[in-house]
Amino acid sequence: MGKHAGKALLALIAVLLLAGACFAEELYPGENALAEAAKKEKGINSYDTGPTWANWQALFDGFEKRYGIQITWNDLGSGATVVRLDKERNNPQGDTAYYFMPSGDAAREKGVTEPFKPVNFDLIPAELKEPEGNWFCIHKATVVFVINKNLVKETPKGWQALLDPKYSKSVVYLDPRTAGIGYAIVIATTYAHGGDLDHLDKGIDYLAALQKSGNVRMIEKTTEFDKFVKGEIPIWITYDMNAYRARYIAGLGDAIDIVIPEEGTITAPYAISLVKGGPNPNAGRLWLNYILSSEGQGLFAKGFVRPILPGFEMPSDVADKFLPASDYARAKDVDWVKAQKVQKEAATLWGSKVLGEN
Repeated sequence: MGKHAGKALLALIAVLLLAGACFAEELYPGENALAEAAKKEKGINSYDTGPTWANWQALFDGFEKRYGIQITWNDLGSGATVVRLDKERNNPQGDTAYYFMPSGDAAREKGVTEPFKPVNFDLIPAELKEPEGNWFCIHKATVVFVINKNLVKETPKGWQALLDPKYSKSVVYLDPRTAGIGYAIVIATTYAHGGDLDHLDKGIDYLAALQKSGNVRMIEKTTEFDKFVKGEIPIWITYDMNAYRARYIAGLGDAIDIVIPEEGTITAPYAISLVKGGPNPNAGRLWLNYILSSEGQGLFAKGFVRPILPGFEMPSDVADKFLPASDYARAKDVDWVKAQKVQKEAATLWGSKVLGEN
């Protein structure tokens, strides 16, 4: 090959790389071919991936930078996402759907998911994936309290403490009928009060007592991160990933306390699926592969979101900021497939006992 021809070839390769047409080093075998197929579609509709939740904005940015494919998102809540998928089954609009793991299995039961095994699927623990790939977990999080110390003089250390009258109109959490974290809170309070998945009334009775005490400020429908950062929420029951994000990324620092309740809590996995009949199936597969790739899992980690892949090391500057392992020892794992089976019953019982609905 002549000198000029060689330079021309190198220039062409550089242009192709900059355009995202191919990668000299793929994240996984077949990435280039899938990316090319995805670029012929019309972007991605990613359901329930609000950008302030689970560091999704960083994954959006990384994906769009790598492939030049635009992601459109919504922030529905896990339960509401399953309802939306069911309503759209004859004309699917979403390409992927993200939810609290039990909602992933509910979506599978309704027949609105498409089997797909992304890169690193084999590394995901068996109990955290559906064998055919109708859903698979991508990260996990622990239920905690986040306290705005500018609004709360004394930090509550556990569930019982939240019943104290000094926390009047202070507590905010998400509705368990529409949001995965809401149901996770029901399960966390259940285990903290001696119950289990066969006795969820233990946690719901506690939440009813909390409601009756007058200490609940608001039960929200969707993510309250921005409200907390603005100083509108004294005590937020949420996941640790949101708490660390508020402290270290949103810049609240020592103005907040992060508490793993002394009576105990739970760690919850979150899953994602390819939507059956979605309008952009190749782009959807490309997005799911990216999320489970080392790059995608690393972006979760940088945002204090614990990756699902076993042995994935958190960056040292992130790992050092987590609460001690002795605190996390109070967080239980539960049978999440069974949790899905009793979720509807729990939602109805919560509505009846906490809100007084018939």
